[in-house]
Amino acid sequence: MTELTIETLGSQGDGVGVLDGTEIFAAYTAPGEKVSGDLQGDRLENVRILEPAPIRVKAPCRHFKTCGGCATQHIRGDFLADWKRAIVDTALKRQGIEASFRETVTSPPNSRRRAVFTGKRTKSGAMLGFHAKSSDQLVAIETCTLLEPEIMNGFDGLKALVQLAATRKGAVRLSVSTSLGGLDVDLTEAKPMDTNIMQDVVKIAHDNGFARVFWNGDIVLERQPAQQDFGGALVTPPNGAFLQATAHGEAALWDAVDEITGKSKSVLDLFAGCGTFSLPLARKAEVVAIESSQPMLDAMDRGWRHATGLKKLRTIQRDLFRNPLLSDEFKAYDAVVMDPPRAGAKEQTRQIADSGVTKLAFVSCNPATFARDARTLLDGGFTLEWVQVVDQFLWSGHCELVANFTRR
Repeated sequence: MTELTIETLGSQGDGVGVLDGTEIFAAYTAPGEKVSGDLQGDRLENVRILEPAPIRVKAPCRHFKTCGGCATQHIRGDFLADWKRAIVDTALKRQGIEASFRETVTSPPNSRRRAVFTGKRTKSGAMLGFHAKSSDQLVAIETCTLLEPEIMNGFDGLKALVQLAATRKGAVRLSVSTSLGGLDVDLTEAKPMDTNIMQDVVKIAHDNGFARVFWNGDIVLERQPAQQDFGGALVTPPNGAFLQATAHGEAALWDAVDEITGKSKSVLDLFAGCGTFSLPLARKAEVVAIESSQPMLDAMDRGWRHATGLKKLRTIQRDLFRNPLLSDEFKAYDAVVMDPPRAGAKEQTRQIADSGVTKLAFVSCNPATFARDARTLLDGGFTLEWVQVVDQFLWSGHCELVANFTRR
């Protein structure tokens, strides 16, 4: 057995200690603990806690350590909030950037409104759950401290769909989101659809109040519009469209964007999706929303046209990775909002740095690419006023942020 003192928490939630100059990772441990286990490469397996840390708490979920969905339920919440902020701070410091941070905003338990499950048929019915940590083993779950109760309440219906969709040896994936019309369900890797299956799917959806069901990418039925409320505008996203993980986190991100854009009368929203920010912004400013997916833009446009009290919103389909806006295309806007995917927006950021933009709300879900792009902005004359970390991925290593960049 190897003994180890855990010194820090790694970016994925594993405890980290140092042995003979090498970092060793130990899952489900906490800084300040003395542990022992079997050393396998750079990991400590079969860990025993010899001396628990004061920040250790009892995990609230009975599936913790088995389902693989959470990494840090055993650690006190205030420490985790500081840890999320430190992840971003460390990424920025690697780029030579010192930043002012606001207090981390953390979404509460039972607020996650979307999840991707794996489902399998069994002799007695079906099982639905998540894969164990670093494993292909499927762990059935009956309760979840992360998900909105509406999703867990729909489990009987979801399992019934699995029975229809899965072969004896295969598995299906179910992407499930809450909506104003009920659960929005997308099954992939399912058996081919036929008339009998379709009839059963329709009955299950009606019996369980599901809004929509997709089957291998094709819509089977839309019982109710699977609408999302973006600032009072009701939007029905296309299948597979991005949705913030929690309504609480989305609200926190919006509050920061709203503060940064302030009284701007014309706002440009880059990587706009279905209008998470564009539609609320349209309550106070004229907005141009740019996104590569035309179906997302169409959904946003329909939401805008049916809403009341919104100013002009114009949508433009454009791939900002292959065809970023050039520096002289920003002249008409008082403020810019940018929410790129995890890859960041390297080339688009360079064009913004070379432009006359003076006010930028930068939303990011990847501290590393954000820090890279922030360096470009600072080198271009921007000032990083503050960073707001938003943790809507509770008990995991993921986090989002909004940063306020200004330039005179």
